[in-house]
Amino acid sequence: LKAGEYLFEKEATLPQVYGRIARGDIYFHTVTIPEGYTMFDIAKAMEDGGLGSAADFLHLAETQTQLISDLAPQAKSLEGYLFPNTYEFTRTQSKEEMVATMVHQFRQVAQQIGLNSGANADVQKTVTMASIVEKETAAPDERPRVASVYYNRLTQRMALDADPSVIYAELLTGTYSGSLHHADMAVYSPYNTYRFPGLPPGPIANPGKGALEAAMHPDSTNFLYFVADGNGHHRFARSLEEHNRNVTAYRRALRLR
Repeated sequence: LKAGEYLFEKEATLPQVYGRIARGDIYFHTVTIPEGYTMFDIAKAMEDGGLGSAADFLHLAETQTQLISDLAPQAKSLEGYLFPNTYEFTRTQSKEEMVATMVHQFRQVAQQIGLNSGANADVQKTVTMASIVEKETAAPDERPRVASVYYNRLTQRMALDADPSVIYAELLTGTYSGSLHHADMAVYSPYNTYRFPGLPPGPIANPGKGALEAAMHPDSTNFLYFVADGNGHHRFARSLEEHNRNVTAYRRALRLR
């Protein structure tokens, strides 16, 4: 007989029960990790899926960096490397195995798109950029353009000014209230891209394949700014003046709505 968790949705005879346990027809918990989930979101999803406490999973995500150290030796946690996907886990699997499965999925996709190839490949920087792109837009066709904006700002030594980085800074300290306010932009954290120039020290979420490819192959543009258009996309601008006009248009659209 094979140990495990079994689900019987209707009455069964003793031979039927015995047969299932002998076959090892165990119950799988399905957990879906959407693109852009942080390790905090994933930990809660695992707990909600009946696979142990969020705190235990989060502890592993923060400490098991040896799982990715060959690709990203600077990684402070597994944030960015817990690949979004739908997983099936059993209660007999350890949390270490579950975490390793997500990292293995990242490795497979990284190899597929050539993320870790080339002598000058910087996996940590690419995944960090991809995580910002993932959090900034849900529109697949916009991702390479959003990536171009941030690469252009890096080239011109401009602050990235990415709101999701501020949210992540507060998630790390447990001070995020659920919405951003003007005072939050001054939070002292290397993840705050309003206060500290350049990329944050690591990913701020777990990007999917599309965002990773956008970070690897951004559009060639002169855009330096973007703002939501109120319809799920963004307006892009090359100058602050043009950007301010787009912001005004966005606010007008919100008022009309």
